Amino acid sequence: MHKQVVRDQMGFDVEAPIRPQAIVSLVPSQTELLFDLGLEKLIKGVTKFCIHPHDKVSGLPKIGGTKNFNFEAIDEINPDLIIGNKEENYQEGITKLKEKYPVWMSDISTVEGALEMIKQLGKVTGKTLEASTLSNAIESGFAGLQKKNPKRTLYLIWRNPYMVAGKETFIDEMLSHIGLENAAKENRYPELSPSEIKAFDPQLILLSSEPYPFKAKHFDEFTDLCPKADIRIVDGEMFSWYGSRLLKAPAYLNSLSF
Repeated sequence: MHKQVVRDQMGFDVEAPIRPQAIVSLVPSQTELLFDLGLEKLIKGVTKFCIHPHDKVSGLPKIGGTKNFNFEAIDEINPDLIIGNKEENYQEGITKLKEKYPVWMSDISTVEGALEMIKQLGKVTGKTLEASTLSNAIESGFAGLQKKNPKRTLYLIWRNPYMVAGKETFIDEMLSHIGLENAAKENRYPELSPSEIKAFDPQLILLSSEPYPFKAKHFDEFTDLCPKADIRIVDGEMFSWYGSRLLKAPAYLNSLSF
């Protein structure tokens, strides 16, 4: 099998097949991307959190979670390429997989980085043209994004404890793209106490549908903390999935009125 050496987004050189035949994806948004690049027949394993496209991933072997790999299941597949992500996967598991298999890692906190990931994965998997077409379409969609009023915003991703999307995250990038001001200034995903949320005095509180499934029933607890804030449920996939779902994000983001 002919090999190529490709550099991933973490700066590692990966020796991978020029035409991989058995791919395992460790990241839900990148699983969807691989299908949209036309690699359906080559995807042999996904995580239990890979839900799109549902009709195609439901019957695939599951290799555990994004942070808890089932190594025996992966060994049964014997992939010639594994696709992971720095933030969504765990270093110990990735290190172990690298002892046996080519593992290509993404590291994404910006839309620009997501577009570069799409093009690089296109090269790695022999889908250069498809990836270029897709990235161009996403770029065109984002050029038509409409700016919201610059409200001071908290984006909640978890409850008990409360966690928000801070700086150096893809969610922060998306908030910035639509003109919202992220009230959380710490990096990554800081935990906040109720009193800290209250002290931020946000004008807008966005409750994400994932990873914690916020519902309307949670509005009251935030209304008690921040009675002046506008509180909304938002589709977490549209704010945090950095694969081909970005095609749908601009229309969704433009549809939001706050």
